[in-house]
Amino acid sequence: MVAIGLQAGMRRLVHSLADVLVPPVCLACHARLDQPDALCGRCWQGVSFVRQPLCDRLGIPLPFGVPGDVLVSAAAVADPPAWARARAVAVYESGSVIAGLIHAMKYADRHDARRMLGRWLAEAGRDLLADADLIVPVPLTRRRLIQRQFNQSALLAREVSHLTQVPWAPAALAKVRETRPQVTLSGSARRENLRGAFRVTKSGESAVAGRKVVLLDDVITTGATAESATKALLSAGAARVDVLAVALVAGTAVAPP
Repeated sequence: MVAIGLQAGMRRLVHSLADVLVPPVCLACHARLDQPDALCGRCWQGVSFVRQPLCDRLGIPLPFGVPGDVLVSAAAVADPPAWARARAVAVYESGSVIAGLIHAMKYADRHDARRMLGRWLAEAGRDLLADADLIVPVPLTRRRLIQRQFNQSALLAREVSHLTQVPWAPAALAKVRETRPQVTLSGSARRENLRGAFRVTKSGESAVAGRKVVLLDDVITTGATAESATKALLSAGAARVDVLAVALVAGTAVAPP
């Protein structure tokens, strides 16, 4: 017990010294803060968090409803997704704080927001993670992973696993073929582009079979990536697949094919 107390004291001392040498700043605008891994008040107000009421299947915010009730949107009824439930931290809009954080992580090799985003994901996905057996990040192709040197979804999955103690399996799912860039494609074209793009690996088969899986991604746009990855997991015997993301794109995240 004494050793544990000394270790904890040393960690606090190291953190205090680090804050003096490298003062914490806002992860978005870099204004000085009193604590690390956080946003300033102004940037916090710039995040459009997804709140109740929301669609249980698609995770999109709804204009009305009783918070806590299980609600299903007309879009989910008209075009049910392969997954069971979806949740996201915030709405993605071009130029927004959340868009900047995601872009910096993916393209500017800045991973300093991963701990904060991990906390947000754990909170947004609390009901999904409560009885989940496994967290599986959406993978990159081998070529893209070599180019980028990291998978942002895997970084976030590791953080959520650490916070929730739900095991994660970074190699359970593979993206087995290159796909066209999604940005210019419609909802139906995105689905066709990603058909059969994912496969559960040999090592992942035993991990996934019979398990309740949370599929973790950075952004849900039309849901085509999550749909294709979910179908691969279900085909490998997953008992259930839920989807958890940092953000969903307003308006397009639920566009029917």
